[in-house]
Amino acid sequence: MTDMERNGDLDIVVYGATGFTGTLVAEYLLRQYGVGKDIKWAIAGRSASKLADLKEQLGENAVGLETIVADSSDAEALASIAKRTRVVLTTVGPYAIYGSTLVAACVEAGTDYCDLAGETQWIRKMIDTYHERARETGARIVHCCGFDSVPMDMGVWFLQEAARNSHGAYCKKISLYVKAAKGTASGGTLASMINIIEEAKADREVARLMANPYALNPEGQREGPDGSDQKKVIYDDDADSWTAPFVMAGINTRVVRRSHALAGLPYGQDFRYRESTLTGKGIGGWMKGTLMTLGLGALVLGISLGPTRKLLQRFVLPKPGEGPNRELQRSGFFNLMQIGILPDGTTMRTRITGDQDPGYGSTSKMLSEAAVCLAKDALDAQGGCLTPAAALGGKYLARLQENAGLTFEVVD
Repeated sequence: MTDMERNGDLDIVVYGATGFTGTLVAEYLLRQYGVGKDIKWAIAGRSASKLADLKEQLGENAVGLETIVADSSDAEALASIAKRTRVVLTTVGPYAIYGSTLVAACVEAGTDYCDLAGETQWIRKMIDTYHERARETGARIVHCCGFDSVPMDMGVWFLQEAARNSHGAYCKKISLYVKAAKGTASGGTLASMINIIEEAKADREVARLMANPYALNPEGQREGPDGSDQKKVIYDDDADSWTAPFVMAGINTRVVRRSHALAGLPYGQDFRYRESTLTGKGIGGWMKGTLMTLGLGALVLGISLGPTRKLLQRFVLPKPGEGPNRELQRSGFFNLMQIGILPDGTTMRTRITGDQDPGYGSTSKMLSEAAVCLAKDALDAQGGCLTPAAALGGKYLARLQENAGLTFEVVD
C-alpha cells in the first residue's frame, strides 16, 4: 500500500489520551504541531467525559480537536478508528491485556501503529500472529517507541552508520552503558512487569521465551552468540568500570537484535550486543553495583510474591495513570554511552542524552515523533511487525534530535 493509498481523514489518533502518558502526548502534539494544521490528529479513549475534560485542560488552542470514544475491547469501534487514520498511537497498557484487538484492527486496515510496549512475550505473540498479514496490508506495526527501546535501538543504528561512514565497516560488538539518569518509574511499566511475571509463572513456555536473547527475531533466526542478560556485578574492561544489571536490558537487547535481523544481518551473524549500568571504579563502584543488583533482585522478588506485591502496590509503587509532577519531569534526564568494537579492534564511543524524565517527559516526545514520522515522512520500510530502527531509520533520528530533546553524537 502506497502513502497515497493509506487511510483516512486523520493523520494520527492518540488512543489512551486521558491517561498520564497519553495526556503528555496530547500536550506535546498540541504544542509542537497545533490543531488543524499540517498534522491532523484526534484524541481517543473509553470515556467521553474524560476526553472532554482533557480537551478543556488543553485550552483554547485545542478547540478544534476531535474526540473519539472507543473501548479497548470493542473491536468494531477500534476498526472504525483504524480505517479513519494513517497512524494509531496508543499508550494503553499493559498491552498484553489491552493491546491485541487494536493491533488486529490496524493490521487489517493497513494502518500504521506505534506504542510503548516493553512486554517481550506479547510482542512475540504479535509477531507470530500478525507480521505476515501486516506485510500484505502494508501496516507498519512499531512497538517499543519510548525509553524502551528508542535510545538504544536508534543508538545502535546511529553508531553503525557512523562506523560504516568513517571506517568502511560495522562494529562487531556494541555495549551500551547507563552513565546517569534521573526519573521516576512508570506505573504502567511496573504493571506490565507484574503481568509478565504472572504469565511466566503460569506458563513455562512464556518463561522460556523470556529467557531467549533472540526471542523477537524472525523464525529460524532465534539463536546467536549473545547469552543471557547481565545478572550480577561485573568489571567491564572496555568501560574500565564496575557494572550492574540494567532493568530494561531484557526488552532493549531483543529489539536491537530484531532490528539487525530485519535489516538482513548487515553487521554479521556474530554481532553481539549487551547493556548494563556503570557504577564506577574501585571498591566504591563494586559496592554501588552490588547494592543496585540486590535492590533490583528484591524488587523482582517482591512483585513476584502475592502478599509483598500487594503491600508494594499499596504503599510504594506508582499506579498505572500516576506519574511525576511537571517539575520532576522537566528536571529528569538520561545519559547513555555506547562502546563499539570494529573488526580490526578499533574502538568507537557515542553519547546519547535526553532532556527530560526518561519514563514520561522524554518518552512522550519519542512516541509522538514516531507517529509523526510514520504519518508524514517518506519511509523505505514496508509493512510488518517492526522496530523503531527498522521502520523509521534516519528520518526518525533527525526528528528526535530536532524536536524531542535527544542527542546522538560520536565522542571519540
